Amino acid sequence: MTAIRAAAVAGSFYPGAAQALRQAVAGHLAAAAGFAASSDETTDETADEAAAGTATEAAAEAAAGHPPKLLVVPHAGYVYSGDVAALAYAPLRRWRGRIRRVVLLGPVHRVAVRGLAAPTVEAFETPLGRVPLDRAALDSLRDLPQVGFSDLPHEHEHSLEVQLPFLQAVLGNGFPLVPLAVGQASPQQVAQVLERLWGGEETLVVISSDLSHYLPYAQAQARDKATVQRILHFATDLRGEEACGAAPLNGALLVARQHGLVPRLLGLRNSADATGMTRADRNRVVGYGAIAFDSQQAAAAAQDEGSEGDQNGEARLGRALVGAARQSIADALGLQPADAGIDAEHPALARPGASFVTLHGADGCLRGCIGRLQAVRPLIEDVRANARAAAFQDTRFPPLRTHEWPGLQVEVSVLGAAEPLAAASEAEARAALRPGVDGVIFEWRDARATFLPQVWQQLPDARGFLAALKKKAGLAADFWSDEVRLSRYRVRSFTDHVPRGAQA
Repeated sequence: MTAIRAAAVAGSFYPGAAQALRQAVAGHLAAAAGFAASSDETTDETADEAAAGTATEAAAEAAAGHPPKLLVVPHAGYVYSGDVAALAYAPLRRWRGRIRRVVLLGPVHRVAVRGLAAPTVEAFETPLGRVPLDRAALDSLRDLPQVGFSDLPHEHEHSLEVQLPFLQAVLGNGFPLVPLAVGQASPQQVAQVLERLWGGEETLVVISSDLSHYLPYAQAQARDKATVQRILHFATDLRGEEACGAAPLNGALLVARQHGLVPRLLGLRNSADATGMTRADRNRVVGYGAIAFDSQQAAAAAQDEGSEGDQNGEARLGRALVGAARQSIADALGLQPADAGIDAEHPALARPGASFVTLHGADGCLRGCIGRLQAVRPLIEDVRANARAAAFQDTRFPPLRTHEWPGLQVEVSVLGAAEPLAAASEAEARAALRPGVDGVIFEWRDARATFLPQVWQQLPDARGFLAALKKKAGLAADFWSDEVRLSRYRVRSFTDHVPRGAQA
């Protein structure tokens, strides 16, 4: 008789009846696809946070020939984290049949494990059917001392099980699964296992992890945003209070960095965002994030696709964004500007996006510059908010006054996804930077600053560029540390209805 690991949390973490489960998963996947298509979004701030970064779905579409290599997904009950998980799973439908194996790692919650626990059964079961295990792959791990074989840690573990209905919905039931429950294991131990199972594009690695647990809402938001940044920069010292799947995640990030994968934040929210908790309940929330890691080939294909976009569409987008920025400032000043030229039908406006709005006065001098590095709300809302902030909240300048309006110049920069810049020294960093092309994010502990690519016009030398960026972060111009983290990004810049440098 074939040994089967039966579903343990059907009826609690997700619906127990097959039809109800299909409908629930389909609903979450449709919500994810609907958000990416910009059809039914709300502009409520918490809803914006729920899909932070899903503007990068466009990048996944552009790189449709290359599936993601690694996904980080949450594992709470579907009512809490299903929509976030779906942001990672929905795009996989286009690679059904192409992804032929899933390596799934998650933390243990009920049974103490030293190292990693591999099951001995032949299949895992959910109400949607059986998922066969790749016994040959699992048996190939028997010589590794950190891998033990036991079904006990898997028997009631939900962190792996809740991923299966999503995988079955998007990939079908034919893919073989390599499930591993991770307990006390170092990043190197996990990485060694993943390297052995890594494979090519036919193998998808999924890491199951929630984020912070039971913090007050605002504190949870801050903690989770910081944790996501650490994940995007391949930190391998994540702690359990940051991510409950820290052990498998640390090892996966070590391998991802070694293979040169490029991260994309897909979604970030918490249980209060998902369920509309009362104020009292918002004192104990759980955070959920979805992140994809692409091969450099896939990331390059996406970026190339973006640079070859419809020029007419770019011009429409530029008119809409600059017009929205001007309208936002004019409304705050109590003015009635001429037609702002906002094309509300442009699909990019409702997708999450990150932007900076830069203002110059009639004399050409900087008058304000405010923006966000993460896509946490629809692009047009981000531009409107940043325009108001640049005009009235940039502490370097007094609030904009009505008499300055006629000569005001408005520039909107739409940021692409940030990618970590590996550099063992400042000399390596200077050599890797692309003057005029790279926007740069500098981070060291709590210090953080960024320069848009436009700053290269004033600081064309990489040495001076980095020195000024460090001073902006509150550090000495000659400061450097092994803990420095650098990222770079590109922008599309639009000024006064004219697109400037689609990939500036």
